[in-house]
Amino acid sequence: MKAVIQRVRSASVVIDGSETRAIGPGLLVLVGVAVGDTEADARLLARKCAEVRIFEDAQGKMNLSAPELGYEALVISNFTLQADTKKGRRPGFDRAAKPPLAVDLYRLFVDCIGGYGLASVKTGEFGADMQITLLNDGPVTLVMDTEEWRRG
Repeated sequence: MKAVIQRVRSASVVIDGSETRAIGPGLLVLVGVAVGDTEADARLLARKCAEVRIFEDAQGKMNLSAPELGYEALVISNFTLQADTKKGRRPGFDRAAKPPLAVDLYRLFVDCIGGYGLASVKTGEFGADMQITLLNDGPVTLVMDTEEWRRG
């Protein structure tokens, strides 16, 4: 599984042109599930995303996590994170998991990240058309990849 984590002052998602879900300060997390990912990957990635210390303390060092500050998270499924761009100009998406695996692991990730003390966790809708707006803080953007962690 892959996640792109952005430290945000605010973020929102409009789902299928109507419903809006929004957060204040916290994390915008884009999550992509790959073929072969497991429940263990979802649980580990959720913990690492929630606990990552990317918020500044009183000395200006990134020593605090979103839960420590009472911040929120907006989690969006994004199969395009699994794109293969090695050949040609058109990305390939064979590595992206398909339902039901992708849906199940995305939902497990959301449930798990919610268990780490964030003020709230809002989500997009799996497979929906979504427009995301964010005010990146820093900017601070990280990529986490469980496959990379397995390779050591």
